[in-house]
Amino acid sequence: MNRKVTVVGGAGNVGSTVARAIAQRELAEVVVIDIADTKAAGVALDIYESCPIEGSASRVIGVGTKDFAESANSDVVVITSGMPRKPGMSRDDLLNVNYKIMQDVTSEIVKYSPNCIIVPVANPLDAMSQAVFKLSKFPRDRVIGMAGVLDSARMSTFIAMELNVSVENVSSFVLGGHGDTMVPLPRYTTVSGIPITELMAEDRIKAICDRTANGGAEITKLVGTSAWYAPGASAALMVEAILKDQKKIMPCSVYLQGEYGISNLFVGVPVKLGAKGVEQIIQIKLTADEQAAFNKSAGAVKELVDVIGV
Repeated sequence: MNRKVTVVGGAGNVGSTVARAIAQRELAEVVVIDIADTKAAGVALDIYESCPIEGSASRVIGVGTKDFAESANSDVVVITSGMPRKPGMSRDDLLNVNYKIMQDVTSEIVKYSPNCIIVPVANPLDAMSQAVFKLSKFPRDRVIGMAGVLDSARMSTFIAMELNVSVENVSSFVLGGHGDTMVPLPRYTTVSGIPITELMAEDRIKAICDRTANGGAEITKLVGTSAWYAPGASAALMVEAILKDQKKIMPCSVYLQGEYGISNLFVGVPVKLGAKGVEQIIQIKLTADEQAAFNKSAGAVKELVDVIGV
């Protein structure tokens, strides 16, 4: 197998979910890297042992951070490292500790895989993606934050629950930063092509938008730590789109340079993902209210970015 994906922080809940999904789909050889080296080895071995059952020929290895050389020449590197969010902790609280982790990890990625595409997953997502972008000095098409895929999936789930329809029928649209200022767009959200504004009362749509914006906090309150199945699946879906050159349109956090009126900042917008990473940023027309909400969300990201100076 000539494709390689490295998952940094791969022994954690999100990282192991990403690694398993990639191996299960036989997308690439998977390298699990974690500061907990023996746990990384164990998680990787467990996933590898599942491959014969899943009918996958993917090879999976696990190493500690001192053996980062095992990741050399990766096509994609997913960064799931970072302190998980605990009950009562905002994404902002995670900022400084996770920025230090991004510094350490990014230097190793650049050293061993200078031509890779990086998919940051650590929170606060948009700020950490900008940190990785600045630290790596990669072109903007090769650093792509995982956020909108997850947020849209959560919105689709809530709509399917509300209407008692298959979640496969629902296509949701969420813009902005990955946090409580995100901007769900009901008029671009459909069920089998029918706008949800035709199917649901305004107050129910608002309730779903609010629940979507607080989707991460809801899981944290119920479980006691950050979500991992849906975030891991979201990152794996992005990796698949890149490795298979699918040209798939997905909402991702990317570095804007004038698009949507925002410059020099990572914010979630729809993009076309393919073998080169971000192959196109899709611009849609926003109403005045939607643009104002998007600007507010971008402003919240900028506050975090300014704190860490990136």
